[in-house]
Amino acid sequence: MTAPWTPPAGTRGLIFDCDGTLADTMPIHHRAWVAMLAAHGIPFPAARFYQLGGMPTAQIIRVLSGETGVPVTDLDGMVREKESKFLDLLHEVAPIAPVVAVAEAYRGRLPMAVASGGYRAVVLQTLTKVGIGDWFDAVVCAEDTARHKPDPDVFLEAARRLGVPPESCVVFEDTDIGLEAAKRAGMGAADVRDWR
Repeated sequence: MTAPWTPPAGTRGLIFDCDGTLADTMPIHHRAWVAMLAAHGIPFPAARFYQLGGMPTAQIIRVLSGETGVPVTDLDGMVREKESKFLDLLHEVAPIAPVVAVAEAYRGRLPMAVASGGYRAVVLQTLTKVGIGDWFDAVVCAEDTARHKPDPDVFLEAARRLGVPPESCVVFEDTDIGLEAAKRAGMGAADVRDWR
């Protein structure tokens, strides 16, 4: 990013994805996925992993099961195993500096939320690991909505918790399905993939 980000006119709230946006977790998540899925005979190439970025773990397992024809007999166990493998690698996670700089610049100036497809326990540990665990007015996770990205629900719930109309929010995202969810929510969006 060559210049500091400035909010468009009328912006009253900022909503940040976590994985791949505030925290550089995506390569580590992929390693955890590959380690967990190997025991089940399910391949998960990196390209497909990034296409599904933003979906909750259980939803991704269902998608992969459908694509590969490998039946899932213990979905909850697979979710726990994958998240455990990720947490084993959490010490490797670093902040994504340009995005964290935006959050730091507007902390206390605009209401801010995290809206993630991840599970609350993992998201909170990730935010704490990168030093921003107490910066946000709301944290909305996979457990908080019935539908997930690319549906807009997680962003709409974040706006509701901030008390800000959706059209006055800007979302920071690093995946196509996350950006689609922001669009469906009627929010502005910043694609942070080219900020590094």
